[in-house]
Amino acid sequence: MSVTRRALLTAASTTLAATALSRVAGAQSFAFQPAQRYPDPAVQILDPSFTKYRIYSSTIEQMASGFRWAEGPAYFPEGGYLLFSDIPNNRIMKLDDKTGQLSVFRADANYANGNARDRQGRLVTCEHSVTRRVTRTETDGKITVLADSYNGKRLNAPNDIVVKSDNTVWFTDPIFGINGEWEGFRAKPEQETTNVYRIGTDGKLTAVITDLVNPNGLAFSPDEKKLYVVEWKGTPNRSLWSYDVGTDGAVSNKTKLIDAADQGALDGFRVDRDGNLWCGWGSNGALQSEPTDVNGRKVYELKAKPADLDGVMVFNKDGKPLAFIRLPERCANLAFGGPKNNRLYMTASHSIYALYVEAHGAV
Repeated sequence: MSVTRRALLTAASTTLAATALSRVAGAQSFAFQPAQRYPDPAVQILDPSFTKYRIYSSTIEQMASGFRWAEGPAYFPEGGYLLFSDIPNNRIMKLDDKTGQLSVFRADANYANGNARDRQGRLVTCEHSVTRRVTRTETDGKITVLADSYNGKRLNAPNDIVVKSDNTVWFTDPIFGINGEWEGFRAKPEQETTNVYRIGTDGKLTAVITDLVNPNGLAFSPDEKKLYVVEWKGTPNRSLWSYDVGTDGAVSNKTKLIDAADQGALDGFRVDRDGNLWCGWGSNGALQSEPTDVNGRKVYELKAKPADLDGVMVFNKDGKPLAFIRLPERCANLAFGGPKNNRLYMTASHSIYALYVEAHGAV
């Protein structure tokens, strides 16, 4: 059997396995037609400075499809695999980087959302609903609860998470996992505010930011002197805020770095070693103020077309747009991974996409 034929058969069997897995969960799988020519026209350069990060002969690949809402990607170099959440299907998925094999890493995952790898190579997870807690999966598979309440009241719905080099764990706690039945179970919030928390190495939980309305994605600058946080319900648009981080973990000097003024939906994001921010992007669902006549019906249409917004926006550390990576689906979150930490994995609604770049994840 030729190498080419063997590779084709392997790819075909992987695709069939992924399709079968998605059918079991009752989710949708979508075909994807990659670019045939180099450079990939889906990588749109908004500033010439981005050309050093684009690989001329690299195109966007669809790694898997068949999810209801893919989120929370985290790469584990020790095993060469990506973990990510399929929230409405209540599971954490595993994608093998070498073989492309897709499997269920954890079923009944308490509607897990954000995931991260800590500095010891362990999985830390935001359990979005039901338990409403932050957990760590130990090397022996046992689960340790890191936080589930604050000031004697249950957390809202832990969303996104990052681990600092000093082993402190930082996470956001909006209400998405408890404000409906799609990403968990509806429940009444017990916290008066939607906070950003820090778990110290002593296990102490501290609310470091309390004035954001539904904080979402978060990440540190490469030197960890800046903390970036997305505010889902900003005024008037979704925003990404920058904070100075003190040696004691306190934050100060709140500054708006990015305003999604084009009806864009800032969500999860990652920072590369040069300090650039790679942000999940898509429509925020805002409607026109007046209806439009569509086949005799008065319809309130979206202010912007999702097809024009779906993908990844890249900004430099000063908030200047550098590039837009166009995807056929809204991108909720992303992570750098691969053996060289230069493969961008993008969780985009029903599918997972990947792109090799000349950038490396800061963490």
